[in-house]
Amino acid sequence: MYLYKGKGYLKAKLASKKLRVDVRYNFYEMKNRTWDMDISTPPQLRNWMGSLGWCAKAVDSLADRLKFNQFDNDVFGFNGIFEQNNPDTFFDSAILSALISACSFVYIHEEDGFPQLQVIDGGHATGVIDSTTGLLKEGYAVLETDENGIPTIDAYFTAEYTEITDYGTNEVVRVANPASYPLLVPIIYRPDAVRPFGHSRISRACMSIQGSALRTVKRSEISAEFFSYPQKWVTGLSDDAEISDKWHAAMSAMITFTKDEDGNSPTVGAFPQQSMAPHNDQLEMFASLFAGETGLTTDDLGFVKSNPTSAESIKASHENLRLIARKAQSDFASGFINVGFLAACVRDEVAYTRNQIYMEKAIWNPIFALDISQLGALGDALFKIQESYPGAVDENFVRALLQSL
Repeated sequence: MYLYKGKGYLKAKLASKKLRVDVRYNFYEMKNRTWDMDISTPPQLRNWMGSLGWCAKAVDSLADRLKFNQFDNDVFGFNGIFEQNNPDTFFDSAILSALISACSFVYIHEEDGFPQLQVIDGGHATGVIDSTTGLLKEGYAVLETDENGIPTIDAYFTAEYTEITDYGTNEVVRVANPASYPLLVPIIYRPDAVRPFGHSRISRACMSIQGSALRTVKRSEISAEFFSYPQKWVTGLSDDAEISDKWHAAMSAMITFTKDEDGNSPTVGAFPQQSMAPHNDQLEMFASLFAGETGLTTDDLGFVKSNPTSAESIKASHENLRLIARKAQSDFASGFINVGFLAACVRDEVAYTRNQIYMEKAIWNPIFALDISQLGALGDALFKIQESYPGAVDENFVRALLQSL
């Protein structure tokens, strides 16, 4: 029998994890500060803040390809539950938050006699997970905060009840739980035995590489000043000579220096102009490292090498991304099935057992959109299969085939 650790334990656990989530959201929103080595930076540019969208690109490029379609063998009516909870934004919000913070949560509660689903990011909810089912044994979530980020309403979840506390009025409401698990469901990206709450798409390597790339951009900005305005020098001026307007002397099309009383004239020259090529090469190197870490290509990061001629060539160049997306679909499918399972318990006020929903299958849209040539080839293949094996090609067969592409 599981012994609850309590609300205080979960609040402390959330506080210890929230900083990591906030760091990754800062990288996603391009608000992160990058450590400067203060070696080549002049004092005027110490506080210069640039930004790169590589981490956001890594998240969005995967999230945009994960499009949930529906549940198959929908005996318990999961599709109806999600259809009444704004599925156009619900699935995208849960997936995006999970990719950034490794895990998002769905808070289930009854409103007007029907289950309502609310997505909560990983920085505002936590729990103790059952690694067998992917459901929580107990959970805690911040439902509302003030303008300073201080919780004003939070909730503690158990298998018996949901306890909601309003700190503005000091009101505590305890609602009975009709399900056999807490009504807070984790949606996890890439869980494993060591980290059951998953891994963020914005890994430590991604943050480190982006930081190095941003310092390269900063150094290129400094070099660009010398590139566009090369330093000049003058020798042979007498001790009492003075250039009163240095900017005019540097930018003027014609400037004259008279000989001194001894008949000597000064010598004017310029230091060699700096090249931007080393900075471009270093930035491209970091782009290659980041692309290898995330399954993208350097084309995705702005270093276009060639123009793919077809959808098939684009798909081939993103093979690693396709495999990552396929794994993400299986991870998120388990979480969405758990959400439907507990929402059905709330709707019907029946404590269903989890082994009753084994036939529910999550169906996803194809990771890569098909072009005309691929659709034609697919149609020919289906026609030949149908001729060889009459009755083999039906709606489920075609859907499974499309999902595997």
